[in-house]
Amino acid sequence: MLPIYLSNNAFCCIFLHVAATGDMPAYQIRSPSSGLPPGVVMAASPGAMHSPQQNTEEATRKREVRLMKNREAARECRKKKKEYVKCLENRVAVLENQNKTLIEELKALKDIYCHKPE
Repeated sequence: MLPIYLSNNAFCCIFLHVAATGDMPAYQIRSPSSGLPPGVVMAASPGAMHSPQQNTEEATRKREVRLMKNREAARECRKKKKEYVKCLENRVAVLENQNKTLIEELKALKDIYCHKPE
């Protein structure tokens, strides 16, 4: 019998029963507070049963992996943003030059048509 502590501080017992084939053990769950019938059986792999320390280590490992992936994604996002901003800056420079050229052309055309002799 293995004691299991649930998230709501409840307690239940698991009884290990190896099937006749011996392929996969079956775990029977009985909760002292609930009137579950004794025939309720749940199949699980033997590796599913971890001690609280193993669960903590697993949670820490998963958190580290998640944080590492998040850092990489953030790094990639910053890189893409820099490229995007650089592209926008280049476009601004091109448009400023084009605008300057058009203003000069407009002044030249105004000079020709406004000051032409009649």
